[in-house]
Amino acid sequence: MSAPTRTAVAPDALRAAARHWPTGVAVLTARWGGEEHAKTVSSFTTLSLDPPLVGVALSPRSPLVAAVRGSGRFAVSVLTDRQGALARRFATPGAGRAAGGFAELPVRPDPAGGPVPAGAAAWFAAELHAELPVGDHVLLVGRVTAVGADGGRPLLHHAARYRLLGPEIPSGNPTSVPTRGVGA
Repeated sequence: MSAPTRTAVAPDALRAAARHWPTGVAVLTARWGGEEHAKTVSSFTTLSLDPPLVGVALSPRSPLVAAVRGSGRFAVSVLTDRQGALARRFATPGAGRAAGGFAELPVRPDPAGGPVPAGAAAWFAAELHAELPVGDHVLLVGRVTAVGADGGRPLLHHAARYRLLGPEIPSGNPTSVPTRGVGA
């Protein structure tokens, strides 16, 4: 028996294929050293119910990673379809680090992780539980200490664009899926 052949996958090819996977859009925040840090992410996921764990992947060079390490806490806010401008703001390099960066944005009372934008569909405050190197990123694993959910339609990311959730697929016959779905 021979060992499996490994084929190198070019980063651009991986990125192009991954664009076909729709994800939710969230903002990761932390407060440290008198500054508030924020970054739009689509790599957020729940990891465990017992203990309650969430994870988010970032570049290890992100100032937000240093802020989470320093404070030991972070918050993740799931954005709604009405928060596209907020997602774009914190997706811009350098826009998520400023003393009082949330001064002009309405935020919820501090859940002890980081600022939580008002109107978020849901939020998770967490204490840093583990930090795992994963290729060219670091996975920040947080033990959830508080949550909240106001609901609303989620903001999605697909094919390098923000999208809206389309109509619900009728139950029953899976072949009767409407041709209209996720829209821009």
